[in-house]
Amino acid sequence: MSNYLEISRASDIENKRERVLYRFFEILPGAISLTTLTFALLFSWLKPVWVAFFIIPFCLYWVLKVGYLSLHQIACFRRMKKNLKIDWQKKLENIDDWRKIYQLVILPMYKENWEVVKESLESLKNSNYPKNKMIVILAQEERAGKTAKEIGELAREEYGKCFYRFLTTCHPKDIEGEAIGKGSNTAFAGKEAKKLIDNLKIPYQNIIVSTFDIDTKVFPQYFLCLTYHYLTSKNPLRQSFQPIPVYHNNIWQAPAFSRVVACNSTFWQMMQQERPEQLVTYSSHSMPFKTFLEVGYPCNLVSDDSRIFWKSFFKYDGNYQVVPLYYPVSMDVVDSSSFFKTFANQYKQQRRWAWGCIEIPYLLFGFLKNKKIPLRKKIFYSSVAIEGFWSWACASLLILFLGWLPLVLGGEEFNITILAYNLPRLTGIIMSFAMFGMICAVFLNILFLPPRPPGTSRLKKFSMIFQWLFLPPVLIIFGSFPAFDAQIRLMFGKYLEFWNTPKIRKNYSK
Repeated sequence: MSNYLEISRASDIENKRERVLYRFFEILPGAISLTTLTFALLFSWLKPVWVAFFIIPFCLYWVLKVGYLSLHQIACFRRMKKNLKIDWQKKLENIDDWRKIYQLVILPMYKENWEVVKESLESLKNSNYPKNKMIVILAQEERAGKTAKEIGELAREEYGKCFYRFLTTCHPKDIEGEAIGKGSNTAFAGKEAKKLIDNLKIPYQNIIVSTFDIDTKVFPQYFLCLTYHYLTSKNPLRQSFQPIPVYHNNIWQAPAFSRVVACNSTFWQMMQQERPEQLVTYSSHSMPFKTFLEVGYPCNLVSDDSRIFWKSFFKYDGNYQVVPLYYPVSMDVVDSSSFFKTFANQYKQQRRWAWGCIEIPYLLFGFLKNKKIPLRKKIFYSSVAIEGFWSWACASLLILFLGWLPLVLGGEEFNITILAYNLPRLTGIIMSFAMFGMICAVFLNILFLPPRPPGTSRLKKFSMIFQWLFLPPVLIIFGSFPAFDAQIRLMFGKYLEFWNTPKIRKNYSK
């Protein structure tokens, strides 16, 4: 493949030497994580003193990092609450011609039921942006069958006249070169949108496209806030715009462990909003339609939401960034008809997110191919990506096991030392300070909970506090394990296919 921007895996590359190099980069994330855990076991057996002297500063480093990130989380929460209170339309009135900006919303769906689709469309209908400047596309899949098609017809009937234009598209199945999933569906819908917009003769630079998961519900002023940031940016055509995903749609019905996973995802995105130099587009996001067309939305891989950022980054020689909006959109917590199905679905969703490790070979290879990006940017983004996915897979396991693993494997000679006696106590004391992060999570979660639905027990609110007792096992089972799973799959060339998280609605009280 001559255009490195379109690479999805090593086999896409025609040049043998470059293909081998890309394959090496694919092996790298899993190899680093696997080597880390292997050496942790070996050194706990052969050199337990070394491990003991390593784990103490390592735990201290993570306590400091937790404190640092928690402060970012608090700062972001305060800015988000402030932005929710701002009258964004009033701010826009001071900007000439803001009403010329159109909002194009693409909602790719698969087999979600009508209730999920209706909630998202209803939130768009109830948003404060002028509806005569909104184009909504419900992007359906041919492979979803007759039921999905009927939902599309129902959506057209109920919402067809609520916006400037409302379209339903049907993405054909089995198109050569495409991967099954949200990315290929979104790319197809974008091409259909272009045909409509060309007929309407709307300038591309006057359109902001938002690619939302089908369960995304916008807060009333989202598009006003987005438009303000777009029009006040110094270089809006070289920027994407990222809201904060909060998983609130069904949070009162979902089980405790799913709520903890979802809240952790929200809090991580809040921390990233305070570090815009590291922010990458995630899940539901917005970008200029002109850029969307110039770059070409990725249709050949699973992780389309992050790839569209990196593809734009390389397309414009590193002159591309993500602007944090400090404004939320609401999405679904993983839930299913039974505990075990929810457990399995949660793991699969986390593994799909962790499959974002495919960006590491894409980044490293792209940095070698693109000579115009400054070296400092190459070093910075490479180290952030590698460290991030390494931490995802290894950090929780190291913190949990290295405090006592030398005692198990180190032998009697080590176990009779003062260091062995004090190691678990010392690491326990150090990590107890990490409770600061959990306390912050508890309070912020309670402060931003949506109203309790009718019929839900008052006691359920207490479970929103005690759910955080599940945090340690959640970090391992739904953090380290799926991340390690994804990296090992990539390492052995077992490429992950798109898995669509089922979305349901339940009405019950507990």
